[in-house]
Amino acid sequence: MSAVPLQRTHLDLGLKTARDLLERFAPDDALPITLDPLRRLLPHGLLRGELIELHGDRSSGRFSMVLATLAAATTVGETAALVDLGDHFDPQDATSAGVVLERLLWMRPDDLRQTLHSAETAITGGFPLVVCDLGTPPIRGGRGAQSSWLRLLAAARSHRATLLVSTPYRASGSAATIVLEARRGGARWRGGARERPPQRLLEGAGSRVTIKKMRGSIPDTAGDLLLRRGDLPIDRGPSRERLGTEPSLASAPPMERPLPTHRALVRQGA
Repeated sequence: MSAVPLQRTHLDLGLKTARDLLERFAPDDALPITLDPLRRLLPHGLLRGELIELHGDRSSGRFSMVLATLAAATTVGETAALVDLGDHFDPQDATSAGVVLERLLWMRPDDLRQTLHSAETAITGGFPLVVCDLGTPPIRGGRGAQSSWLRLLAAARSHRATLLVSTPYRASGSAATIVLEARRGGARWRGGARERPPQRLLEGAGSRVTIKKMRGSIPDTAGDLLLRRGDLPIDRGPSRERLGTEPSLASAPPMERPLPTHRALVRQGA
């Protein structure tokens, strides 16, 4: 049995026994987070058996964080499923962000009802990470019944899967065990009037992520991200305080043992 160091945060979560500690925070009980400082907001990673809701407006960086989450899981050998109601996924951008496409199942439902069904199918099918991107407002098919989201949470807990829901506004209600809010920040530009010819190039877009709900955490704890196309900032070693200086997810070394391939494009209702 692996040893798990006891920390004050474990006591804050109401853990009473060693078994509780091992069940909640064993090393294999979470998927990694590589976006920094998002990793600091969720220091234990993406816990299995949780429904995590990430909501935010357009240009808040939601989908960039989705790609980073998929990249973090697939580069360490996990398989993942993306239920893409927003139809935002682009394989070339995903590859640039470090997503291993051979370990990703891509599903494209037509409405929220099919999205929920697809997510449950992926969870019961054994995918350790399932991501639902609900796109931009309004969500096609509404927010869904609370009972449907609670059923998804029960499936995630039963199959030890992590469910991440990216949505333009709150959708999963009380079923979400962790709620993160993304807000658009300022843009970072490169170049200026001194260059000949004068030009300004967009280098990256800022985003502020705030914890709105998480057991044992302080509400409204926030972290700032700098998101850049094809070069998502991550932390791979010693602390790097300046955002945007980390290497690309695409530089991760390949896995020595290839896992089963889940490469597919599914159009629900086709």
